[in-house]
Amino acid sequence: MSAPSSTSGLMIAAPASGTGKTTVMLGLLRALTEDGLAVQPFKSGPDYIDPAFHRAACGRASFNLDSWAMNAGLLDAIADEAAGADMVLAEGSMGLFDGVASKGAVGNGASADMARRMGWPIVLVLDVSGQAQSAAATALGFRSLDPDLPFAGVILNRVASPRHERLVRKGLEAAGIPVLGALPRHGDLTLPERHLGLVQAAEHPDLDRAIADYAAFLRAYADLDAVRRAAGAKGDEPKLDDGRLPAPPAQRIAMARDAAFSFIYPHLLEGWRRAGAELLPFSPLADEAPAGHADLVWLPGGYPELHAGTIAAAATFLSGLRRHAETRPVHGECGGYMVLGEALIDKGGERHRMAGLLGLVTSHAQRKMHLGYRHAELLVPVSGLAAGTRLRGHEFHYSTIVEQNDPPLAYVTDADGAAVAEAGSHRGHVTGTYFHMIAPVR
Repeated sequence: MSAPSSTSGLMIAAPASGTGKTTVMLGLLRALTEDGLAVQPFKSGPDYIDPAFHRAACGRASFNLDSWAMNAGLLDAIADEAAGADMVLAEGSMGLFDGVASKGAVGNGASADMARRMGWPIVLVLDVSGQAQSAAATALGFRSLDPDLPFAGVILNRVASPRHERLVRKGLEAAGIPVLGALPRHGDLTLPERHLGLVQAAEHPDLDRAIADYAAFLRAYADLDAVRRAAGAKGDEPKLDDGRLPAPPAQRIAMARDAAFSFIYPHLLEGWRRAGAELLPFSPLADEAPAGHADLVWLPGGYPELHAGTIAAAATFLSGLRRHAETRPVHGECGGYMVLGEALIDKGGERHRMAGLLGLVTSHAQRKMHLGYRHAELLVPVSGLAAGTRLRGHEFHYSTIVEQNDPPLAYVTDADGAAVAEAGSHRGHVTGTYFHMIAPVR
C-alpha cells in the first residue's frame, strides 16, 4: 500500500437541495483560482451536469466521487486527480447526510461519506430566509450528528438585511459555530434549470460572465482567507495499490458528444484514455456519422427529447449508426438508449422516428420520474464487458417505455435489492440501458 493524496480540501454542503451550494461552489472556485491557487473540484454523488460547470470555473477537470457505486480503490484513484493542486473543493449533493438506505461499495452515497473519508471539513451553506437565531439550531444539529465528521463552519445565504445578519450571527456565535460568509439575497445570481437539473454548461449563454459575478459576490461577502485556512485532509491512511480508473470497453470508441448527448462520467472517459483507448467524438445534432473505423459506438445520455426532430432528420448520422450496427457493437445509455429505439414521443405528443435498432418506443408525453442507484448483472456482453459482469450505476429520467419487445440486457435492482423493470434490451450487436454506468463491481 502507498500513501494517499493529502491535498487539503473542503466539502461544500447544505441541509437540503436548493440552498445555493452551486453558487457558492462556483464562486469559490473562480475566486480562489483568481488568487493564484490551483483548485481541484469534485462532485459528490451521481451528477452528470455540475462537473462541466466546475471546469468552467477553475480550468481543471472535475470528477464524481460516489461512496455507493465506487469501491475504495476507485475512490483513491479519482482522489489522486488532486495531485499538484493547492486545495480541493468538493460539492455535495442534496442534504449532507442524504443517501440511500442500504450500504453500497463503501457507503450509502451521502456527501458526508466522502467528507469523512477524505478528511475534508464541511462548509454548510445555510439558507436563512425566514429565520434568524433559529438557524443556529440547524447548524448545531449538522455539526453534532456525526462527531467524526470535520466541520469548518457555515456560509449564510439569502440574508435579508444587516439587521437580519446580526441576529443570525448572534445565534451562531452562542452555539460556537464559525461564520465564513454572509451572502445577501441576489435573485439574478441563479442558473437556469430544466427537468434533469441545471441547463448544461455548454448551453449557458454567458457562463464565464455568470461565474465571474459569483466570484465577485463571494469575494465581497465571504472571508476567503478563513475558507482557505479551514481546509483539511486525512492523509494518514494507506490507499489500495490496485486503485485504478475503469478499463475501456473497446480500443476505438466513437462517442456522441453534443447538447443532446453529454451525460457520461468524467472518470470513465479519463480511464479509457489513460488505458490507451482512442475516443472519436462526433455530433448527431450536426448530422455526423460515427467514425467508420470505430470498434464501438457509444451514445451517452442527455436531452434527445429536446432535439428529437433534428435527430430524426439526421440521415447521415442514422445511416452511419445502422451501418456500424451490422457488424460491430453499439451501446446507448438513457437518452442514447431512447435514440436506438423505434421512436421517441416528445412532451407535445409528436412521434419522431429514431434509429430503429431496438424495438423500443419511449414517451415524454407520459412523464414519470425514475431516480436511483442501480446494480446490474449483464445477461449478454456489452462490447468488451462480458456477460456476467456486474455494474453499479444510476438512473434519472422522466420518460416512459411505451413499447419494448427485445430481450433484457441485464438483471437490474435498485440500491435495496428490489428488481427494477427497466432492464435494458439487446438485439444483434446493439445494447442499451436506462441506467448510466458508474463502475464495474470488482
